[in-house]
Amino acid sequence: MRAVIFAAGLMSVSLIAGEADGRSLPDSFMTPGATNPNVSQTNIKRTICKSGWTRTIRPPGSYTTALKRQQIVEYEYRNRKLGSYEEDHLISLQLGGDPQDPHNLWPQAYAGKCGARVKDVIETTLKRLVCSPKPPLTLVEAQQMISQDWVAAYSRYVREINCPSP
Repeated sequence: MRAVIFAAGLMSVSLIAGEADGRSLPDSFMTPGATNPNVSQTNIKRTICKSGWTRTIRPPGSYTTALKRQQIVEYEYRNRKLGSYEEDHLISLQLGGDPQDPHNLWPQAYAGKCGARVKDVIETTLKRLVCSPKPPLTLVEAQQMISQDWVAAYSRYVREINCPSP
């Protein structure tokens, strides 16, 4: 049974990767997201809501570049140019995402209307909502939104956006 599940997972990854190297959502098996255990709703004023905090936890480029190289192969991207992708945190650092867990990092294409720079907008928007004086969202709610479907969150809080689905 385990082999069947694993084989089905590989088939899913291959089909998704075959669609486009610039897909908007990562494979949920390979990159489900991971949170930083040092960030919680009770300490957000000292962590994610503090200006400059993400600089203190951002992993070194040597780590993310090596991981990007590996994951581009694992995702079966046709375009293997490192400069075409950002090694993106699915749950961003500014939303309490784990800085180094490979389950929270994936090579997201810069190109396309749903590329990495577009995702940056919803990350910042959700952080502002979580850190506002009377937050309409909890940290956990924002983390779930960004990890489950950042495109839907973008459409809800920024503007309607249609991204090609795998």
